[in-house]
Amino acid sequence: AVDVVGSGGGQVQTGGSLKLSCVGSGFRYRGHSMGWYRQSPGKEREVVSCISWSGTSTFYTDSVKGRFTISRDNAKNTLDLQMNHLKPEDTAMYFCAAAGGTGFTSTLEEYDYWGQGPQVTVSN
Repeated sequence: AVDVVGSGGGQVQTGGSLKLSCVGSGFRYRGHSMGWYRQSPGKEREVVSCISWSGTSTFYTDSVKGRFTISRDNAKNTLDLQMNHLKPEDTAMYFCAAAGGTGFTSTLEEYDYWGQGPQVTVSN
């Protein structure tokens, strides 16, 4: 069975750092783009960062550029998101996702497999 499990997260003060991790199983991890999305109460789910299957292409939404770094290890089926200089507006539930299309994508609708969590809370 397909499984995508996110971990990490927590509560930090403004300016702090957190690292999110994700492990995929039950699908051909090496052939999938991977991404992190987030959703706050009352808002739509939005893309945070994505990475191609090879790791050579990445995407960051404007609000996290220069602060977040996405990486993957295809040997371990893992995906990481290092988040630095966190702001209160980064507070959200974060989702790890996998897209099995033929090319690199950051489009939410093209992501097939989704994991639940983790929660990130940034306080003033």
